Amino acid sequence: MLRTVVATLGFLGLVQASVAPQTISLQSRVAPQGMSLKRRALNPVTVPLADFFLGTDLQWFGNMTVGTPPQTISVVFDTGSSSLEFASTLCATCSHQVQFNPNKSSTFRDGGRTSSITFATGVGVDPVVGPNYRLTLRSATDTVSVGGLSAPNTALFLITDQTPTFNIDPFSGIQGLSHLEIIIARNSDYWFGIRKGMSARAQGFFAGLVNQGLPSLFSMYLTPNAVGNAELTLGGTDTTKFTGTPIFASLASTGGTWELTSPRLSVNGKTNSILTQSRTIIFDSGTSNVLFSTDTAEAIYALISPDIKPNPNEPGTYGIACNRISSLPAVIDIAFTSQNGTPFNLTIPSSELSVGPFANDPSTCQTLINAFDGLELVGGSLLKHWYSIWDIQNRRLGFAPAKL
Repeated sequence: MLRTVVATLGFLGLVQASVAPQTISLQSRVAPQGMSLKRRALNPVTVPLADFFLGTDLQWFGNMTVGTPPQTISVVFDTGSSSLEFASTLCATCSHQVQFNPNKSSTFRDGGRTSSITFATGVGVDPVVGPNYRLTLRSATDTVSVGGLSAPNTALFLITDQTPTFNIDPFSGIQGLSHLEIIIARNSDYWFGIRKGMSARAQGFFAGLVNQGLPSLFSMYLTPNAVGNAELTLGGTDTTKFTGTPIFASLASTGGTWELTSPRLSVNGKTNSILTQSRTIIFDSGTSNVLFSTDTAEAIYALISPDIKPNPNEPGTYGIACNRISSLPAVIDIAFTSQNGTPFNLTIPSSELSVGPFANDPSTCQTLINAFDGLELVGGSLLKHWYSIWDIQNRRLGFAPAKL
């Protein structure tokens, strides 16, 4: 899911106090015989993911635990988001999800700060319209664990209210895995303030693991529902899940999003003047399908079939008679350039063209690209055909054909 708005309330500022200089005596630390002062690295862990499937693959999600004693909640591991938020017992509108109870955790600390988030892409394949994907949150910290790796004093948000669009979710929340998760962690004083009983060293979950020695990369194997066995590997890669050698491309942005520059799109081996314009494309594991600007979406559809038309009942969507979908060639190639200057394509096969019938017209199937001016983004429709490596330290994305 791609986050667009973070509206904050009740910010607690920091006041610097003047203090007299002091002299502190220091002495070197001597390691006991046979011991090393070198920070021990954490080993990578692999977390199984379930596929939320409603006729098409929507989201992949897995379990984490929060609190002491640990309470299990499920989250989408979302490269389009930057923080951890999940349903809580403070939320009267979250009854459809498992809710975290902060009163049952001895390590829970309330941050006392409220905020709201509006998402630009939602859980399913329908376009987001206005603030219909919106969460109301309260800041906090607690111990968070995934796959046996634990990060104490993790910055998080409790969901205290949510719009009805989240009611279909079988998972409780979202764990952001964007670059901004690290940026926020390094500026936790700004994000959370300092309150009685709360440490100013609160940080994001993944940043907390990296600070303990976990390599700063993760990998995703987001498989189609029919294949199953999807997984997330924190701190490494699973070489049994792809073929060949991964190709890496440098990120196009210095901000928090995972973006690559693409010089060309082609459909069934053909292109046109609109599709050969350079563009920056966001990779978002929390989005189901593909978003392009209106002119790009229509240029792609023109090379597939002139009968793919906009659906006026759901602005931004397109569709065609369901009985025609299987006969349409619709191979979409998105070109990129590797770090060594070699061109390569990431391909979305024809099988992804349909994302299911429209609710208001079951004879017409929605096609995979939504029009969204100002945003170019690929999600699960592409990622479930490629093993992806998200390398934070080296600011790059890697891809290899997934074993399906």
